[in-house]
Amino acid sequence: MNLVSDAMAWLFAPAQWQGAGALSLLLFQQLYLTAIPIAIAALIAIPAGWTIGHTGHGREIAVAISGAARAIPSFGLLILLVLLLGVLHKPAAGGITFVLLAIPSLLAGAYTGCEAVDRSVIDAARAAGMSEWQILRKVEIPLGLPLLVGGLRSAVLQVVSTVTIAAYVNLGGLGLPIITGIALQRYDMVLGGSLLVALLALALDALLAAIQRAVVPKGARAAS
Repeated sequence: MNLVSDAMAWLFAPAQWQGAGALSLLLFQQLYLTAIPIAIAALIAIPAGWTIGHTGHGREIAVAISGAARAIPSFGLLILLVLLLGVLHKPAAGGITFVLLAIPSLLAGAYTGCEAVDRSVIDAARAAGMSEWQILRKVEIPLGLPLLVGGLRSAVLQVVSTVTIAAYVNLGGLGLPIITGIALQRYDMVLGGSLLVALLALALDALLAAIQRAVVPKGARAAS
């Protein structure tokens, strides 16, 4: 119990929110190191997932890639990329690691969202004279959006928690007090930093859960 109280005292101490290593700055770095890889991964995975979900081609490859990418140890990949790219390219190594971590969930959310649409709805859209592009844009994407946001939600949680290891290669973020605390045997710092990462993850999850509920089409919401 003393460790918890010490961690809370460290976390809320005014000194921790001031200066070059302020927790507010580390929090911003954590969000930045999460947002940029997620955006890059979305540009790669979402169009690919929509294409796979609409055409049905390449699903087995997408499932295999997603499964293999999830099995890669992120810390080991980060260190490997730092060694391959060199110490001067640590940001690139970190970015590639987090992009690869985000792609599987986004890819799965995109193609399962299209696949989940009732085939009778798609057949009705074709019978009404819609082109394949119109079916994708006006039918499959809107109806599959909740599953896509679910994939985004999973990707964000994976990346924001894993970004903590970026401090091992001096990229900043909320992992810095955790790593520093371990080295100094300051376990109040370790627990305080861990609590802050957990609270950030919970806040982002709650926000994305609300967005996921909001993007459910009105017709589907009324039917359910």
